[in-house]
Amino acid sequence: MITGKTLRDSIISGANLLISKKGSVDELNVFPVPDGDTGTNMSMTIGAAKRDLANLPDDCTVEKVAATTASSMLRGARGNSGVISSLLFRGFAKALSGKTEATAQDLAAALRSGVDAAYKAVMKPTEGTMLTVARVACEKAETLTEENDEAVLWSAVVDAAQAALDYTPEQLPVLKKAGVVDAGGQGVVYIFRGMLSVLKDGVMVEGEEVSGKTSGQTYAPKGIYSKDLSENDGEDEHGYCTEFIVYKNKAASAEKLRAYLEAIGNSVVVVEDDEIIKCHVHTEDPGRALSEAVRHGAMTNLKIENMDMQVEAIEEKGKGLEKEQADADSDSKFHYAAVDADVPFGFVAVAAGAGLESIFADLGADAVVTGGQTMNPSTDDILQAVQSVPAKTVFVLPNNKNIIMAAEQAASIADREVVVLPTRTIPQGITAMLNFDPESDVKQNTINMNIAAQAVQTGSVTFAARDSDFDGHKIKEGEILALENGKLSFTSGSIEKAAVKLARNMVKKDSNFITVIYGEGVSEDEAEAVCEGIRAKVNKGIEVSALKGDQPVYYYFISVE
Repeated sequence: MITGKTLRDSIISGANLLISKKGSVDELNVFPVPDGDTGTNMSMTIGAAKRDLANLPDDCTVEKVAATTASSMLRGARGNSGVISSLLFRGFAKALSGKTEATAQDLAAALRSGVDAAYKAVMKPTEGTMLTVARVACEKAETLTEENDEAVLWSAVVDAAQAALDYTPEQLPVLKKAGVVDAGGQGVVYIFRGMLSVLKDGVMVEGEEVSGKTSGQTYAPKGIYSKDLSENDGEDEHGYCTEFIVYKNKAASAEKLRAYLEAIGNSVVVVEDDEIIKCHVHTEDPGRALSEAVRHGAMTNLKIENMDMQVEAIEEKGKGLEKEQADADSDSKFHYAAVDADVPFGFVAVAAGAGLESIFADLGADAVVTGGQTMNPSTDDILQAVQSVPAKTVFVLPNNKNIIMAAEQAASIADREVVVLPTRTIPQGITAMLNFDPESDVKQNTINMNIAAQAVQTGSVTFAARDSDFDGHKIKEGEILALENGKLSFTSGSIEKAAVKLARNMVKKDSNFITVIYGEGVSEDEAEAVCEGIRAKVNKGIEVSALKGDQPVYYYFISVE
């Protein structure tokens, strides 16, 4: 029989193994855009259960262990992979309800219950994902109907899960082309394998602590002409980051200029078109770079920055952010409010960036949860925001496809009516709120806001977080990416040109408005230059405007309506 202590330790062991491997799971993500990263989200989700399980006594029941795991993972779930993981263990809790101890067959039944719960929660399950890995493992367990040894049964579960994981590239061509297995499926295998260590050998895998508040891996905005100063690629960094554009003369040679810059510095990037050569170099003597550059033509857009001073500033900013995070860990900004019968509607929006938070507040959002790409908030983060709004009905706008499932989980445990509008982007969320009518009822507002949101075309300009061969594009880390409605449209060497071209591509015959939301590190002048570029490329009857979003990771969000 499996005792509560054994089940408790096995789940903690599974959590430890995944937490220790989360970086390698993150690296399996094939889409090069910075995102919430599967390994990080899954490890933080099961890490929430690990903390609570550690407080259970050795004489606890399997029912108590399963219920604690399910409750903790439900509230700590981040991203779609985290929510699916939590559903697997919620099924465990249902199957083990009322049990003091469990048999091997109880484990098989618990796994079936979890797989069924996870499949039901996904509208269109895709095979070749973590769902497939869990299902195949479950089906293997169900074939061992006479097996009473939990170690033998769970060994078969792990082997089946690994085989299913190895086969995922054959089910999803994008995985095969990238030469990787499914990230979520790999996370499931690590959890199951960590559990086996206890069930078979009585040995708990050791692991590190995982914070309950850190929202995934974060990226500083960067691009093909800038370098993340926190990175060290093994080379000694020179003192000055030097950038400039050369308008070519007849003797200009980009190859010769590149060779010279490589001789006097490193981190060299030289991009050429018919008229200009754009250069970037880290060098101790920027004067030498400029003297060589003028031999190739007239210079403009000159920028020289002392990197030693930048690093010091970044380190100081990091200390400040650590203090802010510690303060956030100790006290949520949301406080419970009872439902007020005189307040019919309320709004919770998810957004990252002071500008976006102000925009949603101005539109009527009662609470804004900080989060988005790379920062997927947990179910509990969203729940606390919902519970702080005293309205009878609270509309939640996730504004990111990887947050919708967590919002729906929060809605299922809130003590008031919650309507999750499946907004997948920030522009969709803004449009949804603009179409709210306080004179209409919940049903009609839900319909109208959804229709309006789905009609919005969303573009985004960001950078590649990793080298990738994706969807016919060979992409280098730091390259500028243009995405149309979440799908990679093209790559570019220029942020401004990418934004203008993307907006032009998105315009339809009935388009009337284009809104450019500019992010952290983008100046108002740069955003206005993009707007002017768009106006020059589209019908003069289309209104083009800019909003300051301050969002991280994305240089621009572009809304076309």
